Amino acid sequence: MAVLTPADLTEKLKGLEAWTVAGTAIRKEFVFQDFPEAVLFVSALVPGAEDSDHHPDIEIHYKKVVLSYSTHSEGGVTEKDIDGAAMADAVAATLPHLEEFGDG
Repeated sequence: MAVLTPADLTEKLKGLEAWTVAGTAIRKEFVFQDFPEAVLFVSALVPGAEDSDHHPDIEIHYKKVVLSYSTHSEGGVTEKDIDGAAMADAVAATLPHLEEFGDG
């Protein structure tokens, strides 16, 4: 799978809320009501990540979860990463107490 060109990546990110480019990855910070909800979100990502065989890098900081997607084998962002970001947004939208989300 080919790495997206900068122009293609910019265009793809227009369809995703608050995802930003961070080096050779895309990233987003999700903020939840508390730690259990943050962990619930991470757990809810598992089925989609396993089904697609594509997994984000995950950081948990109390009630904040930072996801980064990059296709490491390709050295940058591919369609798989865009699909993963869209899946993560969909999962977050199903959680009852998502406070806010942003890029940092």
